[in-house]
Amino acid sequence: MKRKWLILGMLTLFIVGSFSLGALAEGKAAPEKDIVETAVDAGDFTTLTAALEKAGLVETLKGDGPFTVFAPTDAAFETLLKELDITADELLARDDLKDILLYHVVDGKIMSDSLEDGMKVKTLNGKKVKISLDPTQVNDANVIMADVKSSNGVIHVIDKVLLP
Repeated sequence: MKRKWLILGMLTLFIVGSFSLGALAEGKAAPEKDIVETAVDAGDFTTLTAALEKAGLVETLKGDGPFTVFAPTDAAFETLLKELDITADELLARDDLKDILLYHVVDGKIMSDSLEDGMKVKTLNGKKVKISLDPTQVNDANVIMADVKSSNGVIHVIDKVLLP
């Protein structure tokens, strides 16, 4: 059990370390980068940003918002690719790619301190995700970093790709 917590702690530190200092050091100053720029600068969302480009959602997430994005890491996408036994190119070619991505986006800015256990939040694809606390999860994906602020919303980093 201790090993599990040690590995989880190390993974969390790795993810935290992968974000640029600018994204994390926003503090009280208003962030200057939008959601897409924040994700690109973090460096651990290359599959997500490629999927957003392919689905034509980059301009949407660069818009005024505010948006809440549950952002799967590259490792989360790798796990999904193995589970589905497909390549990244096959994933990006899926007809339902846009629908999958919109399932990760909520209209409005939802910070972690406003979450309630069991609450359901409607995503931009029209379906709801369920929030659980202790541990904090979106459906069955763990939130491994919360409240990454951007100029047009907030990102919560998750360890699994959500499928509608």
